[in-house]
Formats: sequence, C-alpha cells, structure tokens
Amino acid sequence: MNAAIEKSVSPDGISKMLSIPKPDSFTHLPEIILQVTNLEPKGKSYGFDASDGKMKIKAIFSSRLSSEILSGNIQNLCLIRVLDYTVNEIPSKSEKFLIITKCEVVSPALEKEIKEVVEQEESDMGMPLKKPKLENEVKSENIKEAKGLILKPKQEIVAKSAAQIVHEQHGNMAPAARMAMTRRVHPLVSLNPYQGNWTIKVRVTSKGNMRTYRNARGEGCVFNVELTDGDGTQIQATMFNEAAKKFYDRFELGKVYYISKGTLRVANKQFKTVQNDYEMTLNENSEVEEASDEAACIPETKFKFVPIDQLGPYVNSKDLVDVIGIVQSVSPTTSIRRKSNNETVPKRDIVVADETKKTVVVSLWNELATSVGQELHDIADKSPVVAIKSLKVGDFQGISLSTLGKSIVQVNPVIAESEKLRNWYDSEGKETSMASVGSGLSPSTKSGARSMYSDRVSLSHITSNPSLGEDKPAFFSIRAYISFIKPDQTMWYRACKTCNKKVTDALGGGYWCEGCQKNDAECSLRYIMVVKVSDGSGEGWVSAFNEEAEKIIGCSADELDLLKSQIEENTYQQRLKEATWNPHLLRISVSQNEYNNEKRQRMTVRAVAPVDFAAESRFLLEEISKMKGSQ
Repeated sequence: MNAAIEKSVSPDGISKMLSIPKPDSFTHLPEIILQVTNLEPKGKSYGFDASDGKMKIKAIFSSRLSSEILSGNIQNLCLIRVLDYTVNEIPSKSEKFLIITKCEVVSPALEKEIKEVVEQEESDMGMPLKKPKLENEVKSENIKEAKGLILKPKQEIVAKSAAQIVHEQHGNMAPAARMAMTRRVHPLVSLNPYQGNWTIKVRVTSKGNMRTYRNARGEGCVFNVELTDGDGTQIQATMFNEAAKKFYDRFELGKVYYISKGTLRVANKQFKTVQNDYEMTLNENSEVEEASDEAACIPETKFKFVPIDQLGPYVNSKDLVDVIGIVQSVSPTTSIRRKSNNETVPKRDIVVADETKKTVVVSLWNELATSVGQELHDIADKSPVVAIKSLKVGDFQGISLSTLGKSIVQVNPVIAESEKLRNWYDSEGKETSMASVGSGLSPSTKSGARSMYSDRVSLSHITSNPSLGEDKPAFFSIRAYISFIKPDQTMWYRACKTCNKKVTDALGGGYWCEGCQKNDAECSLRYIMVVKVSDGSGEGWVSAFNEEAEKIIGCSADELDLLKSQIEENTYQQRLKEATWNPHLLRISVSQNEYNNEKRQRMTVRAVAPVDFAAESRFLLEEISKMKGSQ
C-alpha cells in the first residue's frame, strides 16, 4: 500500500457517524478520519465539507475550534480524527449536517482531495468496484440475508425530557451520575435552532431582576438568566410573562438544573451579554428540574477581572467588567428618585482598591445596596475582599462603576485572586497611599487607560460641531493652555468629609449631610469651577471638578479659600494668575445640556496631565509623517 493510502480517510466513516448521530460518553466510537474540504468562515465558526472518499456531508467546526483554524493547525484538505460530534437534521431542507465539537489533526493539508479510496483498494486486490449503498438499502439487504429470520432493528434512542429523566432517576433510586446513561445531555456548544428535543445540564451563573414592559400588544414581564455548562460554555435564557412567573422563583443563583423543551434563535447583538451565537427562550411548557447531586460537574461563577487602573477603555462602552478589590469605605444607603417612573431606589457607594494602588467608586443599587451592601458596611473596618461580576463603567468623577440587575457580588470569595489580594494588602497595601483611578489618567498607553494622545483633536473641532455628544458623551484629547480663570465665580462647595456630597448649615452649629444622615463639626471644600482653555485653533469654556481642578490651580480648595480670606487679596489673584498660560494635556467629555429650552454644548475635564515634551515631540513627528504619506 503506497504512502498516499496510508494518509487516508476512514472507509464508510460518514455512514458510521450517521448510524450514531448523537454519541454519548458511554458510546464506544470507532476511529473515524475525515478530510476537510471547502473550508470557509461561517460567522464566528468555520464550515466545510467532510469527506470519507465516498460520501460528503455539510459540516461545521464548533466556535471553540476557531483558534485551531486561525493558527493554521486545521487547514483545508487536511485529515482530522473525529473525537466528538453531533449529526443534526435541517427539517426545512430534509438534509443532515455534522457539528464537530472535538477533533485532532492527523495529517496536514494534502495536495488534493481523496476520492474513491476504498474502491481503488478493492480494485488493486482484483475485487469488483461497488457503488456505495444507501443506508436504507443496507438495512433491507441485511433483512433479506437473514434467511427467514426477522431481525429486530437496532433500537433508536428515545428522546426524554429533563422531567422524565429526574422522575426515572428518583423512581429507581439511581445516583445522579447515571443520569447521562438514561438520556444524553447535550453540550451547549452543540445546540442550534434546527434541533428537536434536547436536554442540557447547566448552572445559573447570573440571574436578572423581573422587569415589566409595555408595548403595542399590552403589558408584560420578563427576566433572564445566564447558564453555564460543564465545558464553560455560556448562553442567555429569557422568559416572558407566564414562563417568567413560573420559573423566576425556581431558578436560584448558583444551582444546577436539567432544562429541556426550550427554543433557540440567533442572538441579538445589541442585548448580547455572553459569548454565544444563539440565545434561548423558555416558555411555560419548558421543563426545569434541579440536579442537586450534579453540582460538582458544573463550574462555579467564572470571573474575568479587569485591574482598576485598566478601566479607562471601558468607559461608556457596552462591555461589562468584573472587578476584585479591598473595600476601603462603605457609605450609608441613600434613596435616588428615577426620572423615568418617579420611583425611589436604594443606592450605596463603596470604594475598592487593588494592587495597582488605584481606587474606584462602585455604586450598589436596589437589593444589592440593602443586602450585601449592609453586610459590607458592618465589616468595613476589617477591609474585606469583594469580587463583583458584570459592572457598567461610567464617567462620573472620571471613572466609576455601577451594578446592574444581573451583577453578582461575593464577599471574601474563596478564589486564588482573593487570597493573593489579601496577602498583598496585609503585607504592604494598607500602608500604601491610594489614588482615584479617574483623577490621574497617564499620558502613557502602558497604564491601560485611554491615552492622552488617542482621539487628539483641536478645540475648534469640538466648538464648531454643536451636535457632538447628542446621544451620549463623546471623548477627546486636547493640548491647551488655561487662558483665563474668572476670579469672582463660585469655585467650590462645602462637602461632607465622608461621602463628598454637599452639606448645609445644621441647627445648633456644624454641618448636616443628607447622604450620611448625620451632623459633622467640620467639612471640606471641593472645587467645582469653570475655566477658559485655548489652543492654536480657538478657545472654549470647560468645567473642572475637584481632582482635575487641583492639578490646574496647583493647590486644594481649602488652601485657595485661605488665601482668599487673607487681608491681602492680591495673594489670591496671584495664585490664579500663576495657574494661567500653562500647557496641559486634557481628556475632555462633550455632552449636550438643555438650559431655558435651549441645547448647549458642555465640555468637562475628565483628566489632566502635564505635557511630556519628549512624547509630544514623537506624536508631532508621527503626525507630520502621516501628512507626508498622504501627499
């Protein structure tokens, strides 16, 4: 037999796969080697024609194998050994296709496609060439050869629901580990909208709040959960109205369930929260049964932590982040009134820090503020570790974080990152000075924050485009001079030393903080000012808050107030004069505010950094090179 035959496909490999369309872990699979032909991208996955030399079938690699294709390990015309697969049927087209979920490459790309290998081997041995028989023809021929004996056909696997599986298990008192023998549990990666019955075993790793909605068809309610299987694959499941009421209390965060009789559809990218091409819908006929004995088979909630000093690029984006940190302080609960429906919701702010020596404010909303928020408030003096999943990154005070209905908060979680963070804090972190991540975005891209040289524009680009920031704040970087600071403006406000909110004079002396609900003998001053900035293209007015204003003025608001209160007012004027005509790199947000029924453009300083003239020179040289290249 020549070398070409040795590097060959398995005879009747596809027929063998069609006879076992959905193998389970107890099925002994024969060795099946196929050739990949007509490999091409299909969305986030790759489709191909699988060939065994005689037959071909439309096939697709699961998305987890995309990295193997991108790396060049799997190529067109290569040979693969199939280790796990599913054969599905498309009812509308009456044809079958193959999903490869696990394989290994046994030969790199061959020079050409292998065809009729088996027939060629038989011809070399002097045997006649035979046309491959269809599967039903093979079955009928076997019956004829039985010489009068009626052979019982191979029993098909009966599709059973999750409820049936659990019922049979409990009736037979069988251990949970034997459930897969009764009915194959499908991995999430193998599901698609064309499948019929299936059962999945998943853990609820995120559970949203019940929400109400109103549209042209009336009012309704909806909630969703995120499900994770044993392979770590995730999918979002949504329930409406009767299904939402039926399953809301049944689904508990962290528990494992068998689920069947759901439907799949292509995921809406606008509301997509997990990496899956499909999303699941469960109706009132769907079946959900807890699999308490199977909990060890499914991984717990997985975090993908983002260091606090690398939150900059996520500001106002649709991407959610996970954060772990040491709790520095916890505020009392406050009530915030929503503009949309005039309802009041509880809110609590916590400040967390990590090994990057940066802090960030995390706002806990609704039940998280009153439950886990109160727990953190009671143990705040012990500096607990908190891990939070699914946070939205906003631009309040530079960078801030907020929980959503699907957010998960774990206090002192038993994970490696928590232990590492605790060891760092106990050994050196508690003695280290921390800075707010929003107060000093570095002009260096190495910080992970948005670079002062990204989105660089001139002032005229902003002021000449009044529509900027209409839908959401737009961010730009500028290099400008502080050209004027109006001396008689209100430049600061009296703030609570605990939560930095505005305080009022209290009866009997001192200051009353509405946020903390307490009197304090002292308060601090925090900047809230407007300054004029100028560059070579024009000028404009920008708002600056405390941390940014301190870098512009060169001293705190308390120090500047002390200078203003002195008899010689020239000292105060001199300090403001010294702050002008100094160059700064500024990160600016542009938004639209309505005043007296008139929309106005508002520019706010989000970060201030001194000009690094070496970096600035390199930036200008790059800009000059771009200009030369475009000529």
